[in-house]
Amino acid sequence: MPTTVLATKLFPPARRSGLVARPWLVERLDSTLAPGHRLALVSAPAGFGKTTLVAEWAAGHERVGWLSLDDGDNALPRFLAHLWAALPGIRVAPPAADVPTAAALTALVNDYVSQPDAVLVLDDYHVIEALDVHEAVAFLLDHLPDQLHLVVATRADPPFPLARLRGRGQLTEIRVDDLRFAAAEAGAFLNDVMGLRLAADDVLALEGRTEGWVAGLQLAALSLRGVSDVGGFIDAFTGSHRFVIDYLADEVLARQPAAVRDFLLRTAVLDGLTGAVCDAVTGQSGSDRVLDGLDRGNVFVVPLDAGRTWYRYHHLFRDVLRARLLAERPEELPGLHRAASEWYAAERMAPDAVRHALAAGDQERAAFLIEEALPEVRRARDDPLLLGWIRSLPESVVRRRPVLCITTAWSSMMAGELDHMARWLDDAEAALTAGPAADGAWADTEDLRTAPALVLVYRAALAQARGDVAATVLCAEKALELAGPDDHFIRGAAGGFVGLAAWAAGDVEQGLAKFAAAVRSLHAAGNLTDVQDTVVVMGDLWMAAGRPSQARKTFEQALAAATRSGEPYPRVTADLHVGLAELDRELGDLAGAEAHLETSRILAERGSITENRHRWDVAMAQVQVARGDFAAALQLLDDAEELYRRGTYPELKPIAAMRARVHLAAGDLVAAGAWAAGISDTVSYLHEYEQLTLARLLIHRGDDVLGLLDRLRGDAAQRAGSLLEIDVLRALALHVRGGRAAALAALRQALAAAPEPDRYVRLFLDEGAPMLALLQDAAPDEPLVRRLLKAPTALPDPLTERELDVLRLLDTELTGPEIARRLYVSLNTLRTHTKRIFTKLGATNRSGAVRRAHERGLL
Repeated sequence: MPTTVLATKLFPPARRSGLVARPWLVERLDSTLAPGHRLALVSAPAGFGKTTLVAEWAAGHERVGWLSLDDGDNALPRFLAHLWAALPGIRVAPPAADVPTAAALTALVNDYVSQPDAVLVLDDYHVIEALDVHEAVAFLLDHLPDQLHLVVATRADPPFPLARLRGRGQLTEIRVDDLRFAAAEAGAFLNDVMGLRLAADDVLALEGRTEGWVAGLQLAALSLRGVSDVGGFIDAFTGSHRFVIDYLADEVLARQPAAVRDFLLRTAVLDGLTGAVCDAVTGQSGSDRVLDGLDRGNVFVVPLDAGRTWYRYHHLFRDVLRARLLAERPEELPGLHRAASEWYAAERMAPDAVRHALAAGDQERAAFLIEEALPEVRRARDDPLLLGWIRSLPESVVRRRPVLCITTAWSSMMAGELDHMARWLDDAEAALTAGPAADGAWADTEDLRTAPALVLVYRAALAQARGDVAATVLCAEKALELAGPDDHFIRGAAGGFVGLAAWAAGDVEQGLAKFAAAVRSLHAAGNLTDVQDTVVVMGDLWMAAGRPSQARKTFEQALAAATRSGEPYPRVTADLHVGLAELDRELGDLAGAEAHLETSRILAERGSITENRHRWDVAMAQVQVARGDFAAALQLLDDAEELYRRGTYPELKPIAAMRARVHLAAGDLVAAGAWAAGISDTVSYLHEYEQLTLARLLIHRGDDVLGLLDRLRGDAAQRAGSLLEIDVLRALALHVRGGRAAALAALRQALAAAPEPDRYVRLFLDEGAPMLALLQDAAPDEPLVRRLLKAPTALPDPLTERELDVLRLLDTELTGPEIARRLYVSLNTLRTHTKRIFTKLGATNRSGAVRRAHERGLL
């Protein structure tokens, strides 16, 4: 379920009659529309008319989107949902919550390349503190097409590369000195807009006292109504803006009728004001009329929609009201927040309902509301909101509620804190046994009904993360016993762990069957994001089965399905490109592997699924090894180790063992030997990668390794991928010890038994010249050997498979952005491919490249 979009955030404040015209500032904002211009920044403290200016300018242009930001937009999924809703004329679907940010923004940028000019206004940007939101806007700034322009209004400069934009002439700045009212403007505002009749000297004095500060002038005007001694009033205050705020706010409040003052104070707890919620908080009716009167009287309310049904207080005025409420009526605050929480809960506006419950100090009510909202928040993948809620509750409250304990256990697993996860699961079971406390009823939800089974599912996850295969199976099967026929999520999750346990135990066929059944259950449960995430596991299982072609087909079908669904960049897409990079690297296509990794980096900043975040660095490290850059490979593995979290997937390739293989490739037997001193001598699939790394070290030393390889072969009887690698090393070991005939026989047997030996180019290349010599004698007619040793090429530098894919699409009517979307890559990545194609074919443009490709028979 997508994040609910608040329509009131998408309208600029309604234009008021009698505004002071500021044509020179409007003209400066017009420079935003110049080709190549990226940002107009309106930056000044509160009360200087930033929003009013930008709204006046926007009213004179078509295709302007407006987004008023608030604290809730620090949650990236919510920010993106509102961003998409605000964008004028956008044609790509709003991103699901699990879509990588860069991928979603890439689709946005590609869409606007072929559109007329449009403007996006981000108002009140100073409320944004979340780094990922700043990074999203910075990404957009870096890649804005000429057709899309950005205007940001803020109290403080955002962390964007302003100096770079300024140096390139891509930035328009309007700051506090530009926004101050000069004497003539102050006079027009005070006398024409606010209806006063001040003498020129009084206007000049008041302008000087407020330093042209619009909010100060407005506060002064409200306070001056009915004052006979104007000069004495103006002389009565001096000093900073803060002093002016306090002084004039007292004057404004003091001059309001008692009923209006009471309304202002009580409703100050609200961020948004509409008649119904104000009625609920004040306990009175008629709030619509009060809000309309405040609007007409210019008493610091800002309309949020064209129909004037939603308002907010001017931020400064709201802060003063809240300070006054706290000072005068602190005992009323809990009741006001409680009333607001009840109204928002009835309107199914969970974030506001929870926030007000917490502000009321009613943690039990907040916990109840969180339990009710959990399914929707989880489906929306609004993890920051969910985790923020949990952190806001005392642990004592969470521990009495099994559903919240399970949610906290999940967050601990995502953070790699397995011991904490175990304790929270213990607390969940204890809470289920004890039942709800008298003052803390549990929400009657599906999560509560399935909690006993879900605890077991997470215990299976914990056992899997710790490498305990038997405990994984035991917990998962107990969860299946508790699950009803329609508990598809429990059945899918528990069945998935049975499949993962089979994989960890080395039974790949059983793992494939069980995992496929689990995926069907997850699909029936409607957990499509989880279904997408399982594709990476299926690809890994096919690799273990010795079927890299099936792994590639699995990845490519998932990418195609994502495109057909209208959501081209689900969360798993970046990981699919890493998987394809690994397959290309194994085929010997290093350029293709690097292209996939670049696409993955752009899509998700090195992945987004917790268990896979380290795989980008691992895959790139393997590419660097193939290129002979061992120092870069070791640094990448260090980076991968920082990102790695033990989770639901078996740890089949420990990073320490990968590092040892890099040392071996670099000829550093000392470093590899130091690693080998601490490895387990247990022969099992979970330790197979380590044992095969040890076998390579022993071969380099000239030591006897045949006994170890025989034990490994016995354990790997059903895994074709493992058998091929073991038999290749066996042939190499026999060759090193002088048994060339036996080595050739072993190698022929390995090639004959493997389902797809020609898909394992790097397996043979990485073993160096001795292996290539053996291959040439053992099977000179094998496709693999011809590829390694004798493959003719039509070009001095042949096109990679990925480049051929691009070339075929260049020979169509598709535009560049359309080709990029078809291939699931960014425009920059597509340009990199086409540049290489042009160079290899000796062409300078698209039509020339296509013509030369036809001449060479490539098309």
